[in-house]
Order: sequence, then structure tokens, then C-alpha cells
Amino acid sequence: MELTFSGLNGIPLVEPEDNIAQLIMNAAENQQKNIAENDVIVIAQKIISKAENRYVILDSVTPSEEAIKLSLEVQKDPRYVELVLRQSNAVIRKKPNVLIVEHTLGFIHANAGMDQSNIEHHEGKERVLLLPVDSDASAEKIRQTIKQKLGVNVGVIINDSMGRAWRNGTLGLAIGVAGFNAVENYIGGQDIFGRELMVTEVAAADEMAAGASLVMGQTQEKTPVVLVRGYQPSEPDDPAQKGVKPLLRPKERDLFR
Repeated sequence: MELTFSGLNGIPLVEPEDNIAQLIMNAAENQQKNIAENDVIVIAQKIISKAENRYVILDSVTPSEEAIKLSLEVQKDPRYVELVLRQSNAVIRKKPNVLIVEHTLGFIHANAGMDQSNIEHHEGKERVLLLPVDSDASAEKIRQTIKQKLGVNVGVIINDSMGRAWRNGTLGLAIGVAGFNAVENYIGGQDIFGRELMVTEVAAADEMAAGASLVMGQTQEKTPVVLVRGYQPSEPDDPAQKGVKPLLRPKERDLFR
């Protein structure tokens, strides 16, 4: 198998209501990189959130008593903490400068995935960017638009930078998936010596999200879209296995909480 990761350059700074699928198709055409059947398109969460106008101006937020108390513990702006709590199911870990929560979408995420890096002020006021309301739906919408315009079936991943238990550093992980199985299940298969595989599942969407993150860059680079070719995605038959949910470990099986 040959797997290639190609950044799509020329994506402009995204504004609310921009059509991300059209921007991607324009960039691919300008680079003469035709989007083909079974390609997987990895898109940075930030441009999805910008297009969906997930901005919040900090001055518009009134912190609750809970947020004020927690802000003292983690040494963060109480308005910022209030937004984190609104986007969360539960606080998982906390200490000065660290606030780990379970996002309402199910991810274990620092600060509920909220972002202030490379976010311009609005009329002189500080603002933050939230995750998409439904990142699977965002990915599916882009997938369907590309299918309608180009007549090809593609996979779509929305990725975001996250930390991990036991290791330093962040990496790109999938927070939205459309068009293929996010997890490849090999349980019941055999290894090269004929032994039955009992627990082997591969987080294919996360692996591609991480590879694409290297191409995207994390600081000054402006490559928010990466074209992955050679994977051959297959769409799940079971509706319960669609999207990013198969990647999320159930709470009762999570030994890190």
C-alpha cells in the first residue's frame, strides 16, 4: 500500500458562512490535484468552526459561581472557564493552568477544545472559538457537497490537536468522520502465524488525522486541508458505527478517569 498526504494550499482566511467544500474544490483545482474516488480529505477544525460562526466574545459571558470558584483553582479567566463548563459534560482533571473536561460531543479535551490562537479580535474585543455543534454532521455535509459537485465518494475527517494520557505533546485526532469506518475491526481475524486476534482494532481516522496534522503545521503554516490518497475507505453498514463515536471509549471502560 502507498499512502500519500498532500496539503492543499491557497485556502483563504475563512469567514462565517463560507462554503468549505467549495473552497477545498477550488484549491484542489488550482493545484491540479483532482479529488478522486476514495480520497480522504482531512480538514482542520478551526476553519470548520469559523465557517459555522462558533465565535463567542468574552465580554458577553457572565461567569457563574461555579466558574468563578473553578477559575481560582485553575488560574484562568472566569469568563473563559464559564464557556468551558457550558461546553462540557464533566470536569475530569484540574490544577493550575490545566482544565481537562469531557466535551458534550464526548471527547476528553483540554478547555473543551476552545481556541484563542490565531483568532483575530472583533471590533477590539477578545473572542474565542468553540468546536462545531456536530462535527460528524459538518463532515457529512462537506462529503455530500463534493459528491454532488464532482461525482466522487470521499471520506472526510475533521481533526483537532489533543493531548494524550502517558505522553507529552499534542497530535491531530479525529473529532468528525464521514464516509468510512473510523475504526478498523480485526477481532476474529488471524495474525501472520494463524493466531486469532482478540482485541485488535485500528483507529484509522485518528492515524490519518495525526499524519495530516504534520502537513498542516501548528503555528504559522496555512495548510488547513490535506488530501490523503491510497487508503481505500469503506462506509459502515451499521448506522451505530458511523461517525466518530466508535473512537470514543465508554466511560465504564476508561481507566484514566
